[in-house]
Amino acid sequence: MIEFQRLHKSYQVGGRPVAALQPLDLTIGAGEVFGIIGHSGAGKSTLIRLINRLEEPSGGKLLIGGEDVTALDRDGLRALRRRIGMIFQHFNLLSSRTVAANVAFPLELAGMGKAQIASRVDELLARVGLQEHARKYPAQLSGGQKQRVGIARALATQPQILLCDEATSALDPQTTGAVLQLLAQINRELGLTIVLITHEMEVIRRVCDRVAVLDGGRLVESGPVTQVFLHPQHPTTRRFVAEAEHVD
Repeated sequence: MIEFQRLHKSYQVGGRPVAALQPLDLTIGAGEVFGIIGHSGAGKSTLIRLINRLEEPSGGKLLIGGEDVTALDRDGLRALRRRIGMIFQHFNLLSSRTVAANVAFPLELAGMGKAQIASRVDELLARVGLQEHARKYPAQLSGGQKQRVGIARALATQPQILLCDEATSALDPQTTGAVLQLLAQINRELGLTIVLITHEMEVIRRVCDRVAVLDGGRLVESGPVTQVFLHPQHPTTRRFVAEAEHVD
């Protein structure tokens, strides 16, 4: 589904290029839950934002479904983003809109009719268990409920890929578990490819099929989650695994 070919990203700082992401090769299969883990500054947020071109790559190629998205024009990029949903650490909800209106927002932008929007919103709120909260505002919701609204909104345009940018790091452990369970259910029932970035190996262990470990902008290890947990090769990976075992 997603293939990185020597993809990299640098920023200009004080007139000099600073590498946020070193050239990497990585493949994410269709329908899998793929985790990307790293400490702050490792390059994981840059990586996930390259997938929907919220960040422009400095070089290399990114293929989605075999299509080179680094070569897309404005119309092509708009079509790409309809295929990709995104949920965020701090929810990014519109405070002046109700739960239902937040979920409806991307459908309105897509030009869908009012009756279709109402039906789709009802369906999405039922999927995330928030039907009775449709007329509430974000300020009236718990953190877990806000993230469920974010998930429903991300699913509104029936994407093929769901990007999760530290989607559980603002939540308590119990709520984190419930949100991860919901994401796993969505993956099973809808067959979505989910890319989940985090700094917590326990999150990876609970929900991901495979994982990539970033350190200092470099891909230092990747593989099936069970293999990485049982036989971590890189010191950064070993530290993450030790932290997860300590949580237990």
